[in-house]
Amino acid sequence: MNQYYLLGRSGLRVSRLALGTMNFGVDGFHAAYGKTEEESEPIFRQYLEKGGNLIDTADFYTAGESEKILGRLIDRAGVRERLVLTSKFTNSVDPADPNASGNGNGRKHIMRAVEASLRRLGTDYIDLYLLHTWDRITPVEEVVHTLDDLVRSGKIRYAGLSDVPAWYAARAQSYAEAHGLTPMINLQLPYSLVTRTIEAEYVAMAQTLGMGITAFSPIGGGLLSGKYRRTDEGLSGTGRLTTPDAPGRAISPGDWQVIEALEGVAADLGRSMAQVAINWVVTQPAVGSVIIGASSAEQVGSNFEALDFEIPADARRRLDEASTPNLGLPYGMFTPQYQSWVVSPGLGIGDKPAGYAPPVLNAATEPTR
Repeated sequence: MNQYYLLGRSGLRVSRLALGTMNFGVDGFHAAYGKTEEESEPIFRQYLEKGGNLIDTADFYTAGESEKILGRLIDRAGVRERLVLTSKFTNSVDPADPNASGNGNGRKHIMRAVEASLRRLGTDYIDLYLLHTWDRITPVEEVVHTLDDLVRSGKIRYAGLSDVPAWYAARAQSYAEAHGLTPMINLQLPYSLVTRTIEAEYVAMAQTLGMGITAFSPIGGGLLSGKYRRTDEGLSGTGRLTTPDAPGRAISPGDWQVIEALEGVAADLGRSMAQVAINWVVTQPAVGSVIIGASSAEQVGSNFEALDFEIPADARRRLDEASTPNLGLPYGMFTPQYQSWVVSPGLGIGDKPAGYAPPVLNAATEPTR
């Protein structure tokens, strides 16, 4: 039986695994590993059969072809109302447009982008619409007001963010709350055993401000899939990381430490490395759903098997210890170990119990306690 979680502080229920469709289509930036519509359909159908309901795309994926293919697949399956359809804006398929390419978070581009996505998807609304990437230019207030207008117009149902600084997400949510505007319910970020840097600020921020994290790249771009091995000549195996046009991600000794720990845990549990890696992410705090990409229907089915078991406490400890990131200062100062060592060594000082002091009713006139 599939499980559905509320996404952030909302009433929107999403499956624990989302289907990423960055590889639906054979045009544009992602064409090297893209799938034709005929190849994409079995992947999509298998995801539906497994009970998944959260579909992730973006206007930028395969130069808009991902949205077009999805629209046709959804129509043929007759499942539009069942799905939570997510798309994103920022980038553009028109590099000559100064209001879109690389800095497309202004109101002018958002309004045009949503209309174009609706046409390509063949729908009159998008369930969850996300800012794709921080453009370092557009004021956050402009983005929040524009997303609120889109919700009020019925073109989108919910709003969220992807790949933005933590301060930007916190500012957006706080501004929306202060002005009675549409809140951000979602924060899409990379998260895996080899990419745990979001734990410094994003996880606690999402929990505190009501944003559910949808984590992408849970197997580290394939690094945690078990397909690759370390040799004297470097990385061996067949996949995106060993192709001539691979992005050239440096694989550190720490990465290999994680891979070896994951391999051992997976063997002990009788599971694939990818399944254990996905399970670890999907059970982390603040994670509402994990975005999986698949090259076949069989891979979709295998990924859903990642939800069928629990990682024992000792095995999780092995994974956590092997993958603990060095976040540096000041983040290292916020750990229980640091607090017990520096702030209150041997004194047993902890948080004040509830009711220790009356709440502050007026911060402007009452002293803090």
